[in-house]
Amino acid sequence: MSENSANKDVRNDEIDLLDLFRRMGNAMRRWSRALGRAFLIVTVFLLKRWLPLGLSVILGVGTSYLLKVTTPSSYTSDLVLRNNTISNADNNVSNADMISYINRLHTYCKENNKIALGNSISVSPTQVNNINDISAYWIIDKGNDGIPDLVDFNDNHNVYDTVNVRMQDRLDIRVKIKSPQELTNVQNGIISFINSDSLFQQRNRIKTRQNLELLARLDYDILQLDSLQKVKYFEETRNMRPQNGGQMIFLQEQKTQLVYSDIYALYSRKQALESEQSLYKGIVTVLSEFSIPSKRDNGGFYYTKRIVPLFFGLTLLILILLANKKKLNEVYNKY
Repeated sequence: MSENSANKDVRNDEIDLLDLFRRMGNAMRRWSRALGRAFLIVTVFLLKRWLPLGLSVILGVGTSYLLKVTTPSSYTSDLVLRNNTISNADNNVSNADMISYINRLHTYCKENNKIALGNSISVSPTQVNNINDISAYWIIDKGNDGIPDLVDFNDNHNVYDTVNVRMQDRLDIRVKIKSPQELTNVQNGIISFINSDSLFQQRNRIKTRQNLELLARLDYDILQLDSLQKVKYFEETRNMRPQNGGQMIFLQEQKTQLVYSDIYALYSRKQALESEQSLYKGIVTVLSEFSIPSKRDNGGFYYTKRIVPLFFGLTLLILILLANKKKLNEVYNKY
């Protein structure tokens, strides 16, 4: 290929790139002008019709207030329980059984089965009518450090996540109720409902028996190590005595020091088991009780953020249709 042909190809490539950049610039300018023109049209359109749009906002606020006054109040509160039936020795037992068991109450609420709900948590028919929902949820430990971080209310946690895990020794129970003064009775009823299950009772008895057996074994092992420590100390002291009245020479540390760490480790395990036996005797332990909420869920803002955009959007749609009435008639008559 000649040198002139090569130079010509290079110039053609440069021309093509310049043309491409020029077209891109023109397209961006057209889009900018179109967006600016659309913004001006929308702004002018809204300003000219500020009165009906403003009335729609006022009407939406009034409707929200009316719904707040006429609709029964709804409150939400959470109860955190520790599941004492979970044993470290049994990896097959998890919180899933207890959460599934408690969510029977959610099914009763969903099906509006007030009789079954009242019998399950032992409350009067009047108190049952105040309950909107009862649901149990997993508590998520982010970082797997043993500290609860959040509640999986949406039930969308990835069970295969090994970093952010479900806690197996505690759960959250959320109650939606019309009268927050009934929360204490509902809490007592939920705990009674859990304690009445025969499977949880059996698991708790097994765990208690296993802990007592382990405590007895720890006491025996501590006693044996303590006796071994005394024997080794006596033998080492005797071996270090001078044979002919000379001075005692310490050549190495006493071997009894090696036994101390084992004894302390056993004492730590024993104290942890004794604390568990004392603090967590029942099937569940309340870690955080229901608290009386300060605000209702369905207050004025709850309805306003739904009703006002709805009224404003409908009014805006009607105004757009009226402004383009002629064009719509032409399209309708044409087709």
